Amino acid sequence: MKKALWIAVGGAVLASILFALGILVGYKTFSPKPEMKTEISSQAILTALHDRGFLVTQTFMFDQPVVIKKTTGSALKDFFFGQTITARGTMEVNTGLDFAKVTQEDVLIEGDTIKVKIPRSSLFNTRLVGPLEVNNEKGILKRLTDSDNGYNESLQILTQEAEKAAKQPELVERADLRAKEDATRILGYVAQGKTIVVEFK
Repeated sequence: MKKALWIAVGGAVLASILFALGILVGYKTFSPKPEMKTEISSQAILTALHDRGFLVTQTFMFDQPVVIKKTTGSALKDFFFGQTITARGTMEVNTGLDFAKVTQEDVLIEGDTIKVKIPRSSLFNTRLVGPLEVNNEKGILKRLTDSDNGYNESLQILTQEAEKAAKQPELVERADLRAKEDATRILGYVAQGKTIVVEFK
């Protein structure tokens, strides 16, 4: 009888121990893991930005004819040597953010906040989209001495005029705003979970 009692007591104790161990293992397995904070250095941010190179953030299209008038100041001389070039073409101007200009001093990390100073938007390139229409009127003698059709000169002037138009204050402001938004978005990918503050230099 006593032996049976000891067996029963021993079984109960063993069951209690196994139950306790089960609870402990279950807690370790399913308990929430402590949140791991990702540390990021200013150099890592700088490298990620430099790897982006130049980011085009705004594209402007201009379709404005230009007139190039070459005169001698004399109507008679212009009849022989004058020249008037009328050209028209659609020009595309791309502006954006040059991340290569961001320096170590422009990146500041304060706790969970990352502050980055970026340059203002700048010109990336200007190109002709589609055909270039050129009408080249020359004086009688100039036609014989000058075979240039005016294409290259017209393209040069159209490029200058398009880039000048892209520098209008309202367009520059729009390009800057877009550059700031895109820089904030990119930094958000690089430093996830951090508060991003982007300012202009």
